[in-house]
Amino acid sequence: MALDFTAIDFETANSSPASPCQVGLVRVRGGEVVAQTGWLIRPPAGYDDFQEWNVRIHGIRPEDVVGAPSWEGQIDRLHAFAGDDVLVAHNAGFDLNVLRRSCQATGLDAPNYRSLCSLAVARKTYDLESYRLPKAAAAAGFGEFPHHDALADARACAQIVIDAARRAGAVDVDALSAVLGVPVVEFAPLLAERAAA
Repeated sequence: MALDFTAIDFETANSSPASPCQVGLVRVRGGEVVAQTGWLIRPPAGYDDFQEWNVRIHGIRPEDVVGAPSWEGQIDRLHAFAGDDVLVAHNAGFDLNVLRRSCQATGLDAPNYRSLCSLAVARKTYDLESYRLPKAAAAAGFGEFPHHDALADARACAQIVIDAARRAGAVDVDALSAVLGVPVVEFAPLLAERAAA
């Protein structure tokens, strides 16, 4: 099976998509997890206020990211891990928007990733009352995990796509997209805001 992709998940400090405070990344090759990593991120200046609601959800506090790399300081590491893979995320629009908006907020051009939404995949694969990540991951055979830890969420997301591909007999992400009628979305990056000369 040539099922290759990178699952990604972000946690944010507040309601702005330009406030990432943690990322989780899981590399899948041939339908198997072969590498995983995650780290804390210091959100971009101006987007670094930690709202109580978000802290309650993920448990990450401002003091936890004081020594963490900034968005600019970690983006190359993220790109190096993901390479040219399709990015898979549960509610991919959210996570890809974090990537776009954080690059825009820091004057960087976002890379042109393609993405597949594991939430949409789960809706086409399972018959569930709720398609929230823990429920969909359980249907995919992924046991309990610390939801809202970015790495754990990325691992759960990867399992949903691996299981869905197996059930659908899909050999890769594009075949899974075609079988389920879930699009692989072309990422339209925002250009970095630059001062006019």
